[in-house]
Amino acid sequence: MRLIECVPNFSEGRDLNKIKLITNAIESVDGITLLDVDPGSDTNRTVVTFVGSPEIIAEAAFQGIKTASEQIDMSKHKGAHPRMGATDVCPLVPVSNVTKDECIIISKLLAERVGNELNIPVYLYEDSAQTLERKNLSLIREGEYEGLSSKIIKSEWKPDFGPSEFNSRSGATVIGVRDFLIAYNINLNTRDERLATDIAFELRESGRSKRIPNPNSPNLLDGEIVRTKNGKPVKVPGLFKDLKGVGWYLPELKRAQISLNFNNYNKSTLHHVFDKACVLAQERGVRVTGSELVGLVPMEAMLMAGRHYLTKQ
Repeated sequence: MRLIECVPNFSEGRDLNKIKLITNAIESVDGITLLDVDPGSDTNRTVVTFVGSPEIIAEAAFQGIKTASEQIDMSKHKGAHPRMGATDVCPLVPVSNVTKDECIIISKLLAERVGNELNIPVYLYEDSAQTLERKNLSLIREGEYEGLSSKIIKSEWKPDFGPSEFNSRSGATVIGVRDFLIAYNINLNTRDERLATDIAFELRESGRSKRIPNPNSPNLLDGEIVRTKNGKPVKVPGLFKDLKGVGWYLPELKRAQISLNFNNYNKSTLHHVFDKACVLAQERGVRVTGSELVGLVPMEAMLMAGRHYLTKQ
């Protein structure tokens, strides 16, 4: 069986009726299997996971994006998660008997259709990116929805498809092919978002700007940034390869959270990152109280974690 997974992130996590309309549109395509729907109230974002053959996956994704553009008004959107569009990002992942090159062709056809028929600016990212700078989602999304109107008119940020004009209702959408990603959040027993951010910076591959420790604060974010002779911040790499991370506060949970994306769970494992997060939290006078997966996770990642913790018993 030839299968592609699609994991669109929609900027609606509170109105279940709107979310249902979007998933209904996706499921209206014959042969599509809806695997998971994970809404978040504080992030105001829903991660949807579905699979289908190469012949139908783009149609299902398009119907979801189209319905989201009808149901979501980004000019009124507020949420903890970084975002720039009603359908913020729409990745395609080869699952079985499908090459990455095939998926890239499908992603570009989907992006072109979204741009032409829905009048939504579209950026290609990861393996579908047409320039090195656009491989990274965080760089494309920098400035978020609020900064999009001034960003989109710059020549270096001309969309790959669709209009080079700000769409106030739908924002912009990022589409591309990537490897399997694990979204994983770690809870802390504090409401201090900056503590979560501090730990996330220690863990993630991109790390942080080097700072001179502030004797009045245990948080490295309070230290003065060390700069090179030309004024650029000196960068300190993080602890784990292929790991992205941010910190945020979730009012619904009344606690701060470290939000992580694992781009390669074999290089940086869930259990090793979790264990290190516990140590870093303790060093800062707080502790980890739990964690959660967002969407699906490969069974092998769970088995690896199980074997790890069995040796600790």
